[in-house]
Amino acid sequence: MTAQPEPADVVEALAESPAQVAAHHRALGRRKLVTRRFVRNRTAVAGLVVIVLLFLAAFAGPVVYKAITGWTWTDKDFEAFLQPPSPQHWFGTTQIGQDVFAQTMRGLQKSLLIGLLVALFSTGIASVVGACAGYFGGWVDRVLMWVVDLLLVVPSFLLVAILSRSAGRSGWLVLVLLIALFAWMITARIVRGMTLSLKEREFVQAARYSGVGPAAIIARHILPNMSSLLIIDATITVATAVISESSLSYFGFGVQAPDVSLGTLIAAGTESAFTFPWLFLFSGGLLVMFTLAVSLVGDGLRDAFDPASSRSGR
Repeated sequence: MTAQPEPADVVEALAESPAQVAAHHRALGRRKLVTRRFVRNRTAVAGLVVIVLLFLAAFAGPVVYKAITGWTWTDKDFEAFLQPPSPQHWFGTTQIGQDVFAQTMRGLQKSLLIGLLVALFSTGIASVVGACAGYFGGWVDRVLMWVVDLLLVVPSFLLVAILSRSAGRSGWLVLVLLIALFAWMITARIVRGMTLSLKEREFVQAARYSGVGPAAIIARHILPNMSSLLIIDATITVATAVISESSLSYFGFGVQAPDVSLGTLIAAGTESAFTFPWLFLFSGGLLVMFTLAVSLVGDGLRDAFDPASSRSGR
């Protein structure tokens, strides 16, 4: 009888060493434990549901809304100025007949996109800088920490406001880079401190003596062992980035017309908050709802990753 070929996953499993198999099972067990702790935290799950619903509303809502009512965020209804919410305009209209629902969803979409990109860039920069400073030490550590200290004392709000305003219509992309540029320093210091401890561990020493390069050690052994910190930091950074963007846009330094964000909508509706409240309440309410939901998810992730937390679920 001819031997039947082994499935690819069986061959791969047989090729792994017992230590690799044990590490793989430990990682799977930890992921299940973290997931179970997070699911048991009802407030964190509620926050996650709210975030998912907001993303669906921001990116799918305008398509559905146009199919039902026919209005987009650029359209104007010249027969409905400052009209309250109605079946034709779910969130009412503005002074020039723009649909508030379509405008709000467009603003939410832009703010969420900026928040996600800032979190991605900021956490990535913090990971690389902090890990390199802690692992290499010496002059690399001194130079990188000098840059961190310098950026910490720079008036970031003023610089972001000036540079993003001068970027023109492409300013929201520049805004993402500028907010991320001034949002990673504290996390980088924390990553550096954890790297100083991890690089002395046995598995890092074994990888170094086996001839593994520094970049591979940082990517495969050091950063994965602080993934809980990086995940929580990225989650919180999304909320802080949305608030920063909204603050800058409120003062006219963020997203520029004709585009909109939650900050520009809040700024436009502030003067009419009591006379025409629908111009302000929906965008302001979504901003508060999103930041609160992200805070709940961040707390839930912290409790899930921290076995000593009293709220981690037992």
